[in-house]
Amino acid sequence: MRFAGLALVCGVLAASAPDFAADWSISRIGVMQLMFIFYAALGVVTLLLYRPLSPAIETATASSHKPLGQSKRLVYGLAALFGMDSFGTGFLVQSLLALWLYQRFQISVTAAATILFWSGICSAISYLIAVPIAARIGLINTMVFTHLPSNILLALVPFAPDLTIAIALLLARSALSQMDVPTRTSYVMAVVAPEERPAAASVTAVPKTFAWAAGSLISGYLLTLSSFGWPLLIGGVVKGAYDILLLIKFRKVRPPEEQSVEPQAGKDPAPEGLSAS
Repeated sequence: MRFAGLALVCGVLAASAPDFAADWSISRIGVMQLMFIFYAALGVVTLLLYRPLSPAIETATASSHKPLGQSKRLVYGLAALFGMDSFGTGFLVQSLLALWLYQRFQISVTAAATILFWSGICSAISYLIAVPIAARIGLINTMVFTHLPSNILLALVPFAPDLTIAIALLLARSALSQMDVPTRTSYVMAVVAPEERPAAASVTAVPKTFAWAAGSLISGYLLTLSSFGWPLLIGGVVKGAYDILLLIKFRKVRPPEEQSVEPQAGKDPAPEGLSAS
């Protein structure tokens, strides 16, 4: 199971610590201060772990890396779609989701942290499941046909009549939502030339950060207007549209290892260096 995902959900669960301040004879503010101190300490530990690394660990082909060439159009198209997906993800910031759960169902911080904890566990498990599925149906199909149902479930959450159904929808969505993450990275690395991979990784990552921030900003504003759950509905629709566009535009662009048959005569050739289904 992905250790980073497990660490994340443990941190989410620890967010309920202030609710137990009275049991520990510490004020809520004191517990929150300790949490920030611990967070800073983890940052220092991370720095110390990275400090011993040296350029000696670089691969021998590092000097052959170059900017995007023949893959430029392909990578820019993927970057635009990944930015769209991240814009939708920005509507689902965990703190804002916890706030919506409180507004909609009046649950405690501890209950919200527990829901997000199990949601994170389901997401972490989905990373493992993605591997055998991708081996059977391909990277693009795995990305779309697991991600699209998860976004449909997400869009249905605001319409849940009670907390139980809302939790069930969130957990089901989480069990499918992350299968596209490892497959997406693998797909980008597979469809570009080896020397273009660092540039492709950078180009596809940068728009995601800005788009996510924009989605988060809009989501927070929407929660001040209504407790309906517009951020979840909009996020699900945007991310669902991303899945459909990805399938339409890239279903014929296959990594070399997925090529099982030669293109048939009369069909349009795939982009240079790539294979078409």
